[in-house]
Amino acid sequence: MRLTATALAAAAISLVAGVPAAGADSAGGDRPGAATGRQSSTGFQSPSGNIGCVIGRRAGVRCDIRNRDWSPPPKPASCQLDWGFGLTVERRGRGRFVCAGDTTLGQGRRLAYGKAIRRGRFRCVSRRSGMRCVNRRNGHGFVLSRERARRF
Repeated sequence: MRLTATALAAAAISLVAGVPAAGADSAGGDRPGAATGRQSSTGFQSPSGNIGCVIGRRAGVRCDIRNRDWSPPPKPASCQLDWGFGLTVERRGRGRFVCAGDTTLGQGRRLAYGKAIRRGRFRCVSRRSGMRCVNRRNGHGFVLSRERARRF
């Protein structure tokens, strides 16, 4: 049980931070939010399923998008993985584009339009206009939708 909880915590941090988790399998067997009891992170998705997110008290929020009409900025040389398919906000700094080899799509329950989820300082609201996630301590975050990706 201890190994599984450790692997889940590592996977949750990696999903939110945008880097692959050590020990997490590519088939998604070690998904955050799958453990029973107190969870360090929670997966959820937009009502349409086009946006999938993971939110955690300490690591932050990451949301990925399946179908989009916008293009991300150019891929930085420092990113050796997939680029620009989602946004993340952490404890410090404004929202940024994701560089990762995994996805947060298809995890957890569907968060109805108008409803919110909160873990520690992080809060996301599902709206018809997109998913809005904010670090409530510094006001930084993002809005993600099919039409746009806005960081603040």
